[in-house]
Amino acid sequence: MKVQSIYTSRILKKGLEFAANNSLLFGATASFVLSTALRSPLILLTPNTDMENKKYACAKSFASGAINYLAVLGISLPFCKALDNIEKKPDKFLKQETIKILKHGEKSLAKSRRYSFASQLFKLGLGFLLAAPKSLLTCALIPEIMSKCFNKKEQNRNISFTGLYNNGISKLSKGIGSSMDTKFVQNMSEKLHNTNFEHHMMTLTDIFATGTFILQTSKSRKIEENRKKPLMYNAALSTGFCIAGSYLLSKMLNKPTEKFIRKFSQANKNSPKLPKYIEGIKVVKPAMILGGIYYGAIPLISTFLADRFSSGSPRRGEMTRPAGQDNC
Repeated sequence: MKVQSIYTSRILKKGLEFAANNSLLFGATASFVLSTALRSPLILLTPNTDMENKKYACAKSFASGAINYLAVLGISLPFCKALDNIEKKPDKFLKQETIKILKHGEKSLAKSRRYSFASQLFKLGLGFLLAAPKSLLTCALIPEIMSKCFNKKEQNRNISFTGLYNNGISKLSKGIGSSMDTKFVQNMSEKLHNTNFEHHMMTLTDIFATGTFILQTSKSRKIEENRKKPLMYNAALSTGFCIAGSYLLSKMLNKPTEKFIRKFSQANKNSPKLPKYIEGIKVVKPAMILGGIYYGAIPLISTFLADRFSSGSPRRGEMTRPAGQDNC
C-alpha cells in the first residue's frame, strides 16, 4: 500500500468517523478485542506464578471487557443519536446564543472545535458515569467465569444486561441541549477546547473504575480471600503504570500526530467530513495508546509485581501469585 493511500483510505476514514461519533463505543470495542485476544494470553505466560491466580486474572480481564462493551453498546447508541440530532438540527435543541458561542465563527457546529469539545464532554462523561456500575458487575462476574471457563465450583447466578435503546431520543437531545445552553458547559468549551481533554477524561474514568473495582473486590464474598490482594494490587499497578506510560508516550507522539493530521488534511481538504475525521484522530490516539500499553506491555509486569506486594517475598520453592485488571 502506498503511503498516500493511507490518508485516503475509506476504511481509515470510516474508523475515524465512528470514533468521533461514538468515542465511548470505539474505546469499548478496542478494549474487548484486546482484553480477549492479547491480554489474557499474556497473563497466562507470566513466569513463576500460581496458575490459579492467573485464571482469576484472565477471568477479570474477560469480564471487564465484555461488561464494558455490552453496557456501552446498550446505553451509548441512543445517547450519541441524541447528540447527532443536535448537530444536524441545532436550532431545534439549542438557543441561538449557544449556537453562536459554540460555532465561534465557523460555518457549522460540525467544524467547531468548541462544539466538538462539548459533544465529547457528554460522550466521554457518560463513560465516567458508567465506570462504577461496570466495575461492580465485573467483580460480580469473576466467579461466574471461573465456574464456566476454569471448572471452579458451580455458581447458580445469572448475569443480565439491560440498556437504554431508541425511546425518547428527542427528549434526550433536548436534555443535552439544555445542558449545552448553560454557562458552565460554554465556559468549559471556551477554556479547554484546545487541550488534551480526551486523554484526561479517559484517564479520570480509569482511575474511578479502578478504585471502585478495588473497593468491591475487598468486600466480595464470592472471590476467595487469598485471591483478593493480587487482584487489588494488580488493578492499582496496572492502572498506574498505564496512565504514566500513556502520558509519556502521548507526549512523544505529539509531533508525529500533528504531521499526520497535516498530511491527512491536505489529502482530504475537499471532504465535508474533514473536521469529523480530525476529531476522530484525537479520540483514537489516546484510546490506542492506553489500550496498547495496558493490554500489551503491562500484563506481565503488573501480575508479577502484584504477586510480590500481596504475598511478600516468596520463600525458596514457592510459586508467586499474579492477578489482572481491565479498566484502563
